[in-house]
Order: sequence, then C-alpha cells, then structure tokens
Amino acid sequence: MSQDSSGPTGIVMMNLGGPKTTDDVNPFLRALFEDREIIQLPLQDWLGPFIADRRTKKIQQYYREIGGGSPILAWTEEQGRGMVERLDRISPQTAPHAFYVAFRYIEPSSETALKAMAADGVTRAVAFTQYPQFSCSTTGSSLNELWRAARRVGLQDRFQWSVIDRWPAHPGFIDAMTDTVRQGLERFEPDVRDDVLLLFSAHSLPLSVIDRGDAYPAEIGASVHEVMQRLGYRHEYLVAYQSEVGPVRWLGPSTESVIRELGKKRRQHVLAIGIAFTSDHIETLHELDIEYAELAHEAGIAHFHRAPSLNGMPEFQDALADIVATHLASGEACHPNYGFRCPGCVNPQCRAILNPVAPYRRTPVTTSPKNRLYPTR
Repeated sequence: MSQDSSGPTGIVMMNLGGPKTTDDVNPFLRALFEDREIIQLPLQDWLGPFIADRRTKKIQQYYREIGGGSPILAWTEEQGRGMVERLDRISPQTAPHAFYVAFRYIEPSSETALKAMAADGVTRAVAFTQYPQFSCSTTGSSLNELWRAARRVGLQDRFQWSVIDRWPAHPGFIDAMTDTVRQGLERFEPDVRDDVLLLFSAHSLPLSVIDRGDAYPAEIGASVHEVMQRLGYRHEYLVAYQSEVGPVRWLGPSTESVIRELGKKRRQHVLAIGIAFTSDHIETLHELDIEYAELAHEAGIAHFHRAPSLNGMPEFQDALADIVATHLASGEACHPNYGFRCPGCVNPQCRAILNPVAPYRRTPVTTSPKNRLYPTR
C-alpha cells in the first residue's frame, strides 16, 4: 500500500559531518571535543575547548589544502538522491521515499532534519547510520542526539521510528568496497600488483569505549574479511586505525606507526583502503592522501596509493537502497543486537528508539554515578 496519504517515508542519513568552510572549523572542533559521548577527557569543560582552539589553525590549513571545506555533505546528498530513486522502484509499497541528512556537529543538524520531515508530512521514519560498522561513539551518539533533538523541537510524538544501526557485511556494500580495492590495485604496475600489501584503515576510537564492550573492532574485522574473501585472500593485508587526538589511549595499531614499520621492513607497494568511510572527507583527502603518503615516502615505501572512496558510485547507491528496502520489509524496529548494551554501558540513553514501529528487546543500563556524564536533554 502506498504511503502517499501520510507523506513520504523519511530516511535520516546520520553521520559526523564536516566543516563547510574554514570558518566552521573551530565551532565544529569545539562541539566534537566537548561531547562526552564521543570522547571523555579529564576536565573536559576546560580541556575540550582548549584542544579545539589549539588545533584550529592547523586543521583550517588542512581544509585549504583540500579545497576549503569538507565534501561530505555533497556526497551524502548524492548518495541519498540515488538511494531514494532506487527505493521508489524496488519498494513501491513504502513509496514515496525522502532522505534527510543529520550531521552531528554541523548543519544540517538533527533538528533541521526533523523539522524538514514534519514539514513534508512524514510519519514513518528510519534512522539510517552512514557508519557501516556500529560503535556507541558514532552511531550510538548520533541516535541519542536524534532523540534529544526531537524532544527539543517538540516532535517527540510526530514519527514512528525504526533504526538501521549497522551493515558491516552487507553484500552490496562489500561488493562496492571490493571494486574500489580493485580500482586501487590498477594504480600499480601489473608486474608488482601481486606484491601490493592492503592496508585497511578505519577511524580509531578511545580504548575506554572499546573496553566497555563496543562492537566496532569486530565489525571492522567482519568487513575486512568479506572484502578479502572476494579478493580470494590473494594479498597480504593489515588493519590499522587513524585520527587519534587528545590525551587518552586509542585503539591501535595506528596507521601512522604501521606505515613506519612497513618502511623498515622494506615493503615497496602499499594500498590504503578507508574501510569505515563511505565518502571522501578530511581523513581520506588529507590524512591518507597527503600526510600518510608523505610519511610513506619518507619511510622508503616506493608506491603508496589509496583506493577511491565510494562517493557517487552507483553500486553503492544500490546497496543503500537494498539495506533500507530489506529493513522496511522486515517490519522490525532494529537489528537484534541494537538493544543489547555493551557490558560496561553506563549511559541511560543508549539503545533507545523513540516511538518504535515494533517492540524490541533493550537491556537495562548499569547503575553508576558515571551516568551524570551524559546529558539527558
């Protein structure tokens, strides 16, 4: 049955976002480093803004070197348009569909997305993470903010929600990612291609998050395994983590340290793959393409290249549409593991769904004074 009478099915594409201009860098960094759901720092109310302010000029220069701002909004919108065009064809019973971008620290925000959905007459909504691999710090915090934002703007009763919180081994995503690896391998001369080491790089997380039982490392491993299976495990490979900042311990090994060690081992051909990234942004365009490429050259690696990002790839848009269509057809509120809290979880908001479309099982939170760390509004 068409949903024309109640407006489109709204799909909220959640991601961290990125500064559109260099003027956006400081407020973006301040919001990031002040957020206890992403990173917990000692004396955070003071240290968070201090780190943000101290890093601003350097990060602004990085953005100038990649064109002045992050392209993540443009790519997300292109992916969203392709996704809903396909959804209208393959899932007519839930059509029409509309997408709304909800970034964590930059416009369009969750509040902006929710207001647009209400104006469009949406009543059935899907919160769709654009992080393929689940983490409380990324998908979890974006969902918590989405529910808080709905209450802030008085739309807490406006929509019936379900959640797509992870898709690390979805066949379409894996096929598209494998294709980018093959494209990356073509940048090497045919006679050395078999000797290329595949360096899968994902954004790191504070070890405090991992120690609570976060699923992220296992889901990164699941994605890498599926890609390597499609490649027939014909190449040596490693998994590393990038973008550590702040005075806390981070999940490793770091991509930087791995590149240095590969140089010491006289590896000459390395292909970096952003396994956790669905589009280009500063971590791919500057950190991998510029910083790590220069580091690889200094370390003695003769050929260091990066596999292209998914960006506007039609095969990836097919995958996004299939993920949503399958989810809508299931009638379920979420993945079975979404409601299962990390064993060490102390955040009372985690794993909630506002007005879920169907019942789901949610484990209770651990009682702890640390709960006061997490805002409830």
